[in-house]
Amino acid sequence: MGLLSIKHGPMNSHVFLNFPLFAACNISFENLDYSVLTDKCKGPQYPAKPCCDAFKEFACPFSDAINDLESDCASTMFSFINLYGKYPPGLFANECREDKNGLDCQNVEQSKKSGGVQIAATQSSLLMLTAGLIVLLLQLF
Repeated sequence: MGLLSIKHGPMNSHVFLNFPLFAACNISFENLDYSVLTDKCKGPQYPAKPCCDAFKEFACPFSDAINDLESDCASTMFSFINLYGKYPPGLFANECREDKNGLDCQNVEQSKKSGGVQIAATQSSLLMLTAGLIVLLLQLF
């Protein structure tokens, strides 16, 4: 699964989509305040303790959405974290582990909500995702 197959023939082209469609994330990660991460987790060293503490402070308020395997919230969040923080790929996944289940969010302050959660309209997100996929497919030809 998770494949995008494009087959070209001499007279035609066929695109076969073979991947699960994820539900659009209902959190507007693009509108959040990433300063908790960018202020505390700085390179070139990226010390594990301050970076992981900052990551937990940012991500734990959204743990339910991020852990939902039927949504694209986790990948969306990491895309914006890397965009705004310009972090090395896999920094938080490789450095921030507490046990086999991941990070413990029980003792993380939940009051900040990373600058305030803004819920996106699911229909408009799905429409944008669909439009983006169509544009991508059209550019391939």
